[in-house]
Parts: sequence; structure tokens; C-alpha cells
Amino acid sequence: MTDTAPARLVLDTNTVMALWFFEDPALARLRATIAAQGFVLIARADALDELRRVLAYRQFGASVERQHSVLADYAGRCVLTAPPAATAPALPNCRDRDDQKFLEIARDGGASHLLSRDKALLKLNRHRLLRASFAIVTPEAFCVDFARDTP
Repeated sequence: MTDTAPARLVLDTNTVMALWFFEDPALARLRATIAAQGFVLIARADALDELRRVLAYRQFGASVERQHSVLADYAGRCVLTAPPAATAPALPNCRDRDDQKFLEIARDGGASHLLSRDKALLKLNRHRLLRASFAIVTPEAFCVDFARDTP
């Protein structure tokens, strides 16, 4: 992160749910910084579609209005990237194919970090194809590093 440009972040679906739907108190500072436009959030249409589907899961019991509100609030803060070009640099394969899109979004959107609690994604953090591009960390770890780097 630099003083001149806000960090560019990709949030996987579970992280978006923790921040916007469950309003996880452990992530309050991250949410406040996002609300103050302290970070650039990067997404893609298929990631927003996944969020839309997850918000509609019965176990969450969210009204249609709440689903639309969460999706609109998050989507309205995001810069959207296009699907990857055929000539895009190689990425490691995530064990969970549904999560591959988050690696692509981070690469294509010039992200500094991909925030996830997903073990399959986190395991890829030290992969040689990613090391120089972006970090994959938990939102909690990012909050600790962010707090250390800001007054």
C-alpha cells in the first residue's frame, strides 16, 4: 500500500458475506475503510452472480430486499474487470474450480491482495506464479497488517 494510491483488493464471496451480510465485528475497521473509499475493490460479473446466488440461500433467511441491498452496496463499490484474455499470464489452478475466478480477478485487476478465508486459496499464497503479483491473506491478517501500516 502506498500513500498515493489505495490498495486494490479482491474479496471472495465469503469475505463479502462476512463484511456486508454478517457485519463481522472483527472486520469493522476494514469495512469502515472500504466505506470511506480507502481501498479499490475489484470484481467481475461472474463473482457478483455468485454473490447473488449465495445471498438467496435459504439458510441465511434474507429477504429479497436485504439481498438486493447487500449486492447493490457491494457492487456499487467495485471496479469491474473483464473476463480473462486468452493471452493472460498463467495462474496456478485452485483445487476448488469455483474459486479460480478470484485469482483471475486479482491478476487482471492489478490487485495487491485477495482476501479469503478459503484454505484452498490461502494455500496458493506462496505459489511462484503469484508471489510477485498479489498476496492471498485472510481478512483478519490483512486488518492486522493494515493497522500496523496506518496511524
